[in-house]
Amino acid sequence: MKNAIDLYIATFPKEVQLRLEEIRTIIRKAAPKAEEVISYGMPAYKIHSVLVYFAGYKNHIGFYPTGDGIKAFEDQLEKYKWSKGAVQFPLNQKLPVKLITAMVIYRIKSDAIKAAEKKVTKKAPAKKKTTKK
Repeated sequence: MKNAIDLYIATFPKEVQLRLEEIRTIIRKAAPKAEEVISYGMPAYKIHSVLVYFAGYKNHIGFYPTGDGIKAFEDQLEKYKWSKGAVQFPLNQKLPVKLITAMVIYRIKSDAIKAAEKKVTKKAPAKKKTTKK
């Protein structure tokens, strides 16, 4: 049975489908426990929150490791077109497997830290307000 990401990929021309399946495989290997979802109309991988997204375009694959994922790897993105939260991998070039893997692993770690911080915040007792007279 096809899931939502299979259906998303099937909407593209065959050569783009191959690249989308390739980035999907890279992400799944790096984040085997992540759930595949569609978010903002794009394939996404989620553990506590969304780790990364990807999307197909006519001339590139868009990869969205969020702002902190881009910031942590800016020095390795110089040969790609990129912005605050996205990087474009041209269809006529090999996907940078090591870079994508490192970015996904980075996002797994930052997602776990944020989830742990939220737990601590929720468990912390509320401070009593004291009023001065």
